Amino acid sequence: MKSKIFKIIGVLAIIGIGVFIYLWFMPHRNVQATKAFATVTATSLVHEFLTDKEKANAKYLDSDEGESKVLIITGKIAKISKDQLGQNVVLLKNTTEKMGASCTFTADTNNQVTNLKIGDAVKIKGVMRSGAEYDEDLDLIEHVIVEKSAIVN
Repeated sequence: MKSKIFKIIGVLAIIGIGVFIYLWFMPHRNVQATKAFATVTATSLVHEFLTDKEKANAKYLDSDEGESKVLIITGKIAKISKDQLGQNVVLLKNTTEKMGASCTFTADTNNQVTNLKIGDAVKIKGVMRSGAEYDEDLDLIEHVIVEKSAIVN
């Protein structure tokens, strides 16, 4: 009886390890090879989220499959910075607006930012992770978050 239980536990452990290895080494989504869902300006994207968050979430963020929409976002560069991992982050927004789209580049596309300057008009393709939010009480701004970004010609 004990040997049967140990065999079952061993088989379940092997299956669990196999599933873990499969998920760990599963290829990541190639955002740049994926066709863009839409081309939008950073300003209009922010306004969509501020006007009707639920509708914008349903349109751009995929909660079922976990693969949000790939977008091409156009706008003027307001800020260029680096995140904690050393990846370049480009903020697209109008000078008159408080909020914009924060686009984080990858290790493969980081070098595309070297020749960019504040004020340049660009098109950036990436996958959207969260929408814009504004808290009036705290005057807290959250930009649209775009990851795995790259410059589009």
